[in-house]
Amino acid sequence: MDGPEECNRAVLVSVATFDSGVPLEKRSGANRDAKKLHRILTKLGYKVELHMDPSSKEIYNLFSEESRRPVKDCFLAVLSSHGEEGCVFGSDGKPVRLSRVFTYFDNECMEKKTKLFLIQACRGGALDDGVEVDSSVSRFPPYLSVPVDTAVMFATSPGYGAFMNLTGSVFLQSFCSLLEEQGHSNLELTKLMTRLSHRVAYTFEAKGRKYDGKKEMPCLLTRLTRDVFPFAETEKDRNGERMSATSLVVSQNVRQRIVSLS
Repeated sequence: MDGPEECNRAVLVSVATFDSGVPLEKRSGANRDAKKLHRILTKLGYKVELHMDPSSKEIYNLFSEESRRPVKDCFLAVLSSHGEEGCVFGSDGKPVRLSRVFTYFDNECMEKKTKLFLIQACRGGALDDGVEVDSSVSRFPPYLSVPVDTAVMFATSPGYGAFMNLTGSVFLQSFCSLLEEQGHSNLELTKLMTRLSHRVAYTFEAKGRKYDGKKEMPCLLTRLTRDVFPFAETEKDRNGERMSATSLVVSQNVRQRIVSLS
């Protein structure tokens, strides 16, 4: 068994119910996302912690502490709540600035560790009609800069809403489905995120009088400096020792990647 310092870790923060008096609707389906993520990530060897309905202060304190805890190869954070561009909301209705959360992980403890953030939250009130383009490059605001060796995958594009229903969010449910399908968990991270974007963009279309025909387009912000395989299934080498994502890192001709949208 790996000790605490030898585990990949995942922290799931899910706000489904807000405090009395907070003008934010209950997020039906958030619990389904959390339970499925917990099951799948645990199966993939992550030590998973689930935090339901924390306040904004509790979220800040949580990630401040998590950023100083040891991790083997990869730290994964999922933040699921109502949100606006640059923030998500705690159960008290107060904003949690993502830029502040990211800066916690710019430290020696997390140096050379892969940090992956999945953000399931709206980034505005616009609805996506699904326009085809030949290529897409998005300029992210400077306050969303993140530490080196970090990737942030947003459920939706800047200014747009993210969809969820009783069965969960299209973004996180699609992510879980990919990890469950044969071969996908062994993909390099950016390839996996690209397939996630494709699946959400091309297989999802909202229904109902208000949202009929609307789409969702995830986007990836990355400062990765190497190829990483954070969900690769563990195997046994010739000596019977377990292989990890670190042993699968491509270290030759390494150069820092440009922050990009996939």
